[in-house]
Amino acid sequence: MKFAITTAALLLATASASADADQRIATFDLGSLDTLDALGLSTKVVGVPKASLPNYLEQYAADNYTDIGGLRSPDMAAIEASAPSLILYTGRQGDWEAELGDIAPLLNTSLQGDDYLTAFNANVRELASRLEAESEAEEALKALHAEIETQREGLSDAPRTLVVTHNGGNLMLNQHPVVYDVLGVDALEMPDSVTSEVRGTRTFTPLSADAIADINPDVVLVIDRSAAIGDEPANAEALTQTLSDAGTDNAQIVMLTPALWYLSGGGLQSLALQVEEVAAALN
Repeated sequence: MKFAITTAALLLATASASADADQRIATFDLGSLDTLDALGLSTKVVGVPKASLPNYLEQYAADNYTDIGGLRSPDMAAIEASAPSLILYTGRQGDWEAELGDIAPLLNTSLQGDDYLTAFNANVRELASRLEAESEAEEALKALHAEIETQREGLSDAPRTLVVTHNGGNLMLNQHPVVYDVLGVDALEMPDSVTSEVRGTRTFTPLSADAIADINPDVVLVIDRSAAIGDEPANAEALTQTLSDAGTDNAQIVMLTPALWYLSGGGLQSLALQVEEVAAALN
């Protein structure tokens, strides 16, 4: 596959990254772990949330890495025992920011702002600068952006595409930036039958099977949150039948890789993998 060649070239080009020999990183952000891995900096990692690792990062389940707890249940004793010099975290660990900061300096690697690629680039460069791997990061970003541009051009006439999140048997609208911003796929207009709900500080847009029929997509990309966190996964055949019964007869249902899209996005490898999955589904 073309992507396999691209990934191999990316990894080989960055495997010789130099780094501060004293840096010890505990990371809750799997996207940052992904980037460290792509830059050949795995020896700087001391702790990861092992229960949440996607398959392509399963090597970090090895005994030489400390299990620092769950994404929403940090193990403070284990983190402290790993003696990190830097802890990478995201909003999922926001409630424990003060406690984590008592253990080691923190870096919030959440992708922030309206421009996904700008935030992504900034995160990669910030991480690389702390590990003296700037030139390797620039080479990796150059290769990744070239691949994005190639796939974006190939999707200029993409089919009508709807992205949904499955969670506990329910579907919600997902305006995923990799699909709509990075790859430039046109977002679909929502009919009047689709309304949003505010829960705390977050807004959700539930989608019934009838609503999806009203939206009339050609392709439905499904991000299965339930599968990503170890709950009951979506049944693709049942979902296809439910949507067909509601009148979405001609839509293709594509199940995206759950952990890749829900847990480890925002890394050099994961963004390339996401781009490849979308291109494969829509071409």
